[in-house]
Amino acid sequence: MDPDEFRTLLDRHARPDWTTAIDGVLISKVDRSDPPAPSMSGTVLAVIAQGAKRLALGDKVYEYGAGQYLVASVDLPVTGEFTRIEPGRPALGFGLTLEPSAIAELLLDAGAGDAPRTGGGTPSGITVSDTPPALLDAVVRMLRLLDEPRDRAVLAPLIKREILWRLITGEQGAAVHQFGLADSSLSHVSRAVRWIREHYAQPFRVEDVARLSGMSVSAFYRNFQAVTAMSPIQFQKQIRLQEARLLLATRPGDITGVGRHVGYDNPSQFSREYRRQFGTPPSQDAARLRTTARTPAAVLL
Repeated sequence: MDPDEFRTLLDRHARPDWTTAIDGVLISKVDRSDPPAPSMSGTVLAVIAQGAKRLALGDKVYEYGAGQYLVASVDLPVTGEFTRIEPGRPALGFGLTLEPSAIAELLLDAGAGDAPRTGGGTPSGITVSDTPPALLDAVVRMLRLLDEPRDRAVLAPLIKREILWRLITGEQGAAVHQFGLADSSLSHVSRAVRWIREHYAQPFRVEDVARLSGMSVSAFYRNFQAVTAMSPIQFQKQIRLQEARLLLATRPGDITGVGRHVGYDNPSQFSREYRRQFGTPPSQDAARLRTTARTPAAVLL
């Protein structure tokens, strides 16, 4: 597979909103290195063709560039920035949205004898590996379909299944495998993550969320930390501050109201934690956000 073809296809079919004519397939093209930006990761496969990306999750930092891929198996609050961008050489990436149902169906079709076994322990919600030739070949064939509209409806679903199978049988197969299993430890943590995201403004007891996710308190703490690189309370704070940042873009004059909306009764605490997270007070950041447009999807590409 010619890496020049990979880059050419991505460059030719990139759109401002990063979508493509194939559902679930994303293409990123970034011409400049902006300051680190917070977002949610989504559940996605990201393969880099040119440039690189630096991603922070809790106390972990992931860096991946050309020849590497990343799998996000849980929707997590991350901070990312593109690097290694040069004039005339934008960062280029391929993305595929991951759906648990598609992976579960593939595992069932493969049968117990063919599906690889998962390793012990709970995998991280984000993993990075070198891209094997078979996976890259399938990705390029998927991109070629953007030039072949007559073939997309028939061949795109087949190539998606092949890409998923390459992931399941690859170095990060344990994370992808658990992502497709309803009763895996990764799925239990994902259930807790969704609950906290939906109720981020409310105080909660960790014991209650552990019970909701189907784990003992000790197992919940251990597995939540393994997947998210954060404690449940730290995770909630990340979500609160990211939601506050989104609100400030449209309500820059209502700092106190935004803080209260996301769960902060104390305005001083809100401003202090916001500045610690984003490096500037909410009032100053709000003014800057109004002049900055960012694509909310595909933060990992």
